[in-house]
Amino acid sequence: MTIHHHPSDVMLAAFAAGTLDPGERMAIATHLSTCARCRAFVDDMEYVGGVMLDDLPPAAMPAGSLAEVMERLDEPASRTIQVAPSSDLDDVPGLPDLVRRCRAGDWKWIAPGVHVRPIIVPEDSPTRVFLLKAAPGTRVMQHSHTDLEMTCVLTGAYTHDGTRYGPGDFDIGEEDDDHKPLVEQGEDCICLVAMRGDIRLSGLLGQLMQPFVRM
Repeated sequence: MTIHHHPSDVMLAAFAAGTLDPGERMAIATHLSTCARCRAFVDDMEYVGGVMLDDLPPAAMPAGSLAEVMERLDEPASRTIQVAPSSDLDDVPGLPDLVRRCRAGDWKWIAPGVHVRPIIVPEDSPTRVFLLKAAPGTRVMQHSHTDLEMTCVLTGAYTHDGTRYGPGDFDIGEEDDDHKPLVEQGEDCICLVAMRGDIRLSGLLGQLMQPFVRM
């Protein structure tokens, strides 16, 4: 597998530092599961972070810290983590364990040749995560976004703006980016998408369909 498109170094460093929100983290983890180059970068960042922590001077703990922690061990968990049975996402190739352990809804039709399947992020996150599946030859309706969108290609391929995205590739869409992807012939294109904000469909038909499209 040859991967041509990757997250930025800034995104990978944020992943290594643990500063991404849960939905964004799932998208980066999906790319890392197939990209040795980006995994090596993240490993380097984690090593550098460990060295920096080792070099920090020790700090005194407030009085009573240990007793406070021991008391909290008996407190009930503040939220329940939803862990999927093993069959929820076993039919989707290319997903890391971080994603595969999540619960997923059913495939839902949203347009001719296009289906979505929500993935339940087990923690509060401003970023929604879902699978997007488009049939070979499908031209997805032209649209833009109101915020950030990360797309990880799992199977198949698509092109937009003259650029091809195949298995393992990472596509980043910024606010107000306008695109109209075309799915290649041969097989369904399945992607994991992590998205903040909403989709804005273009044209008259898009305006008519907008109330029915929620990803």
